[in-house]
Amino acid sequence: MAGKFSAGILLFRRSSGAVEVLIGHMGGPFWVRKDAGAWSIPKGEYEPEHEDAEAAAAREFVEELGLPVPEGERVPLGEVRYGSGKSTKNLTVWAVEGDVDPSTVVPGTFDMEWPPKSGRLATFPEIDRAAWFDLPTARDKLGTGQRPYLDRLAEHLA
Repeated sequence: MAGKFSAGILLFRRSSGAVEVLIGHMGGPFWVRKDAGAWSIPKGEYEPEHEDAEAAAAREFVEELGLPVPEGERVPLGEVRYGSGKSTKNLTVWAVEGDVDPSTVVPGTFDMEWPPKSGRLATFPEIDRAAWFDLPTARDKLGTGQRPYLDRLAEHLA
């Protein structure tokens, strides 16, 4: 398979009879004024020849949120391939039932040239906030390629 490989953990909880998922709003200047489609499952890239996808998913959860993955069964939700050409992503996700307080998130950071062509590096958070959303709301907030995981989680919990 061509493209990049990513892995993540979709944390979920049951609240007042509804299922909620924890997702993060993407950090950096491109996403600051966007909401719909600007949220993501805590995930990140890995190299399959050097790291196991499940280990990468746990590592990326910690890097993105600054919190350990809660104890609990990791339910495989499979792989989704999205994007096109050189920007194709192969994303593998596990669901874990647990609860964290989004106010305790300490996101990792990344550097990029900003403003463009300025020659200056600026540091931005991987995610600028995290929040719990019910499945219909999360569907509106997640990027299109990640939405199938909400259906897979719902099917698993049915």
